[in-house]
Amino acid sequence: MADDGDRHRQSRLFTDDDGDFDADRAREESLPVEDGEVIDTDDLADHQRYVEGRGIYDERNRVNDLTGKEWKYATKSVIAESYPPAVQHELRSEHGGQKPPRLCAELIGRFSKAGDTVLDPFAGVGGTLLGASFCEHEGTGRRDAIGFERTERWIEIYREVLEAENEERRARGEPPLAEQEMRHGDCAELIDDVADDSVDLLLTDVPYWHMDELEQTRNERETRESKLGSFDGAADADGAATDIDDADSGPDSGEEAGERQTKAEWLAEMGEKFDRFTDAVAPDGHVVVFIGDMYREQSYEFLSADLARAIESNAPLTLAANLIWYDPSKDLHVYGYPFSFVPSMVHQNVLVFRLEDDAADEQESRSSPV
Repeated sequence: MADDGDRHRQSRLFTDDDGDFDADRAREESLPVEDGEVIDTDDLADHQRYVEGRGIYDERNRVNDLTGKEWKYATKSVIAESYPPAVQHELRSEHGGQKPPRLCAELIGRFSKAGDTVLDPFAGVGGTLLGASFCEHEGTGRRDAIGFERTERWIEIYREVLEAENEERRARGEPPLAEQEMRHGDCAELIDDVADDSVDLLLTDVPYWHMDELEQTRNERETRESKLGSFDGAADADGAATDIDDADSGPDSGEEAGERQTKAEWLAEMGEKFDRFTDAVAPDGHVVVFIGDMYREQSYEFLSADLARAIESNAPLTLAANLIWYDPSKDLHVYGYPFSFVPSMVHQNVLVFRLEDDAADEQESRSSPV
């Protein structure tokens, strides 16, 4: 039987020659170290456990699988991360507004647990689906994902990307990414086939209001089509940006060619669709939405705020956070100089919603056995 000193070995304080805590020595002795101090695992509560290299995990965590230390950094409101061209970037670039799969994987890790189900009703070329598959191999555990997409070409690209990526992974001796479920059709119809409360996280990049198709610029030159990963607006002859060049204002919007929407109509449509989506989300689940703002005709279009209000007004959801994805690698352009200040957009908003308390209670009672 170990003596008392050995039994409490992990709670000793290791010091260097100056009497300060020696973290390196503590690690060499295989002691759990957190924020520069040895953790006395004997003092952990029944619902806590120490995860080596990650910190203390609380079993009561219903949001994700993060330890307290990881949770602290995950709550930062700005994601300052540039994602290098990867995961068959050139192939995915055919889509005007796809998001980096590893950014999607990071958000999935923040707002779901291993084994959960993720839904993307505007799936595009499958960034969310790829992100869910990456989670299996990058420390947070695989999620099952479902994507809705009505453009067959985007579905083809998702499958081509997955096949090409897995060929490269096998060549490197890495396990392949799992294929997720991509369903072809209109999300307004496909959502009826998803059981209530069966989705733990809804993560999507919404189709944008067709601002670039509604009008021409003041010099009657049409704005550019959206291109992958560019947050910057096309400048007109006077140097004013016409609209943000990012995301789904181009071919990924899901709207038929020639179809036009006013901003009010677009917001009403988004509000109605998210109201229908919410039935599928579990009471403890989250709804996370990418949305970029726009600058047009010397006016800032605060689309993220407009969309948040539209969703809250129509769906039983409450805005819990607005995260900012900032890409430090984005090129800057000179807009408006020297006559007017025009922003060079290098960020996107990530709106985080949770079910309202009444809606969550109703869904819990609906799923409880009688």
